[in-house]
Amino acid sequence: MSGAMSGAPSGATSSATQPYDERLTVPRSWWFLAFGVGVAMALIMFPFGPLPMLAGLAGGTAVAMMAVSSYGSARIRVVAGSLVAGKARIPVTALGEATVLDPAETVAWRSHKADPRAYMLMRSYVPTALKVDVTDPQDPTPYVYLSTRSPKRLAEALAAVRTAP
Repeated sequence: MSGAMSGAPSGATSSATQPYDERLTVPRSWWFLAFGVGVAMALIMFPFGPLPMLAGLAGGTAVAMMAVSSYGSARIRVVAGSLVAGKARIPVTALGEATVLDPAETVAWRSHKADPRAYMLMRSYVPTALKVDVTDPQDPTPYVYLSTRSPKRLAEALAAVRTAP
């Protein structure tokens, strides 16, 4: 990524009027799977006695839950005239047309229609997405693909920021 698509600073500030903010949290069932990883670690440690088994349960569960939490912490925001998606911060002025993708188009654009140069914030458990063209001539990225539960709201927020004075 180059041009308009650079990493967002870790201390990004938000404005008083934030038209869109979404966290792509994982499904609840993933938390049970994380506990299952802890149980598996406990079973692996079973031959070594009860204390290592308890340590395996606690340690395995904690590591798996941290991984699930990290994966589900991706955010999409429209703030201060920019689209912030994951680590990318893109000025709205560098963005073109936004296309709302239904579930079938979402799968197509994350597989056989995908351009390897595109910036993609994908989450397979989110059934819909938004594809936004990048119009900055300095940036080789053709579009931004964002998994979102509210693609219409995100497109409206981008349009509102683009037309705001």
